[in-house]
Amino acid sequence: MTTNTNTVTRTRLDFAKTAPKVFRALIGFDAAAREGLDPALVELIQIRASHLNHCAYCLHMHTNDARKAGESEDRLHMVAVWREARHFFTEKEQAALALTEAVTLVADGGVPDDVYAEAAAHFDEQELAHVLALILTINTWNRVALSTAKAAGTDERR
Repeated sequence: MTTNTNTVTRTRLDFAKTAPKVFRALIGFDAAAREGLDPALVELIQIRASHLNHCAYCLHMHTNDARKAGESEDRLHMVAVWREARHFFTEKEQAALALTEAVTLVADGGVPDDVYAEAAAHFDEQELAHVLALILTINTWNRVALSTAKAAGTDERR
């Protein structure tokens, strides 16, 4: 039961325990999506999608993962406003961030041809397929975390 949109008054299900086959399949999809991609790019994509989806749980997890992988605080602070701080990101990263936004917000008008073309100019077909798959997985993870009311700072992977 919920008293408002921000306060959960009862515990929601533990997705990993309640649907273990589905959870393991999602982990496998996520792992396959990452193959061959630069780990820094992976985190930038996951951070941006988590911003857009307002998923504090995943945002906390992926900003911490990015820091552990050596990402700078400056770049982490600029991900949400990357268009105004393009000099912090390579053209390839910018193309991936734009694609992340378009796919995450796909209901707002699809993925514009120019956004797709820019991504395709920076990634070969296999890389682009993996970037798309990664965007799909983080959007799924965001929805799992939001639907089950995961609290930021409670990363169970540890």
